[in-house]
Amino acid sequence: MLEPWPLISSTPVGNFRIFTIRSDKKINPRTGKPFDFFVIDSPNWVNIVAVTPKDELVMVEQFRHGTNTVELEIPGGIMDPEDTSPVATAVRELREETGYEGVNARPLGDIAANPAIMSNTCFSVIIDGCELKHTTEFDGGEDLMTRLVPIAEIPGLVASGRIKHPLVVVALYQFDLLRRGLKRRSAIETGPPGGE
Repeated sequence: MLEPWPLISSTPVGNFRIFTIRSDKKINPRTGKPFDFFVIDSPNWVNIVAVTPKDELVMVEQFRHGTNTVELEIPGGIMDPEDTSPVATAVRELREETGYEGVNARPLGDIAANPAIMSNTCFSVIIDGCELKHTTEFDGGEDLMTRLVPIAEIPGLVASGRIKHPLVVVALYQFDLLRRGLKRRSAIETGPPGGE
């Protein structure tokens, strides 16, 4: 059975506005030897599967600086400290990024963003009956275009590589599982591991 690696020390390395980096020294339980790991700490993220009455998804196109490409994605963003839950973040981000608002916002699922090097969680939230009701409220680093995409077209867009952001693909898969009656319970519904 694999054992957790005991922590010897943790040292801050840098603060980069949307994330911090730390160096953790841990003991390999198999060898007993220390090893350094770099961990990125970021606030939790939320992705929104926003469904319209016409069975479309509210999606956004935006320029992504890591790849220097325009990507088709679902709305989403970082949880602000004043947000009371991932669902509250989802409602806010959907309104700000697209002007859309809906009903019955609820947890869809969650994943570890990248457990190899990141400590945060990415939550998926579904919102039904989404309609355009507001003007957009972009922050200084955003420039988005809203697209309504029929749900039936989503698998082809993923298969073709038109949708390729991995956290978006996961949220769309969670949505597909829900539609097929196979939804996994979310950490928002069940609480953290161990019942804490």
